[in-house]
Amino acid sequence: MRYAIFAALAALIAAPVSADGFAKISKRADFVSLINGKDLKRFGIKLNVMPNGKIKGDAFGREVLGAWKWQQGYFCRDLYWGSRDLGPNCQIVAVQDGTIRFVADRGQGDHADFALR
Repeated sequence: MRYAIFAALAALIAAPVSADGFAKISKRADFVSLINGKDLKRFGIKLNVMPNGKIKGDAFGREVLGAWKWQQGYFCRDLYWGSRDLGPNCQIVAVQDGTIRFVADRGQGDHADFALR
């Protein structure tokens, strides 16, 4: 269970984004319009990714804090889950209906899907 939690947060799982009907987000303004005023949710995890570059939330009873920036078409974040430093990671972001997908390691890693609420 801890590995699943870590994998979901670290990808904040590795098939091509478009293969599942997801549309890649390439611009910061498009990303901000998706997340502004919404929470990102999946089982046991609730995150608020704010337009000002901050990330706050909780995951399985632990606080999640971090920061993000948009860099060369990627969502690049630094994240802490409780006292655990998940480190930096730049990710592809894609969307389909009410689901936002983050694909770690510039699209080469695992992905995590979150409901936009």
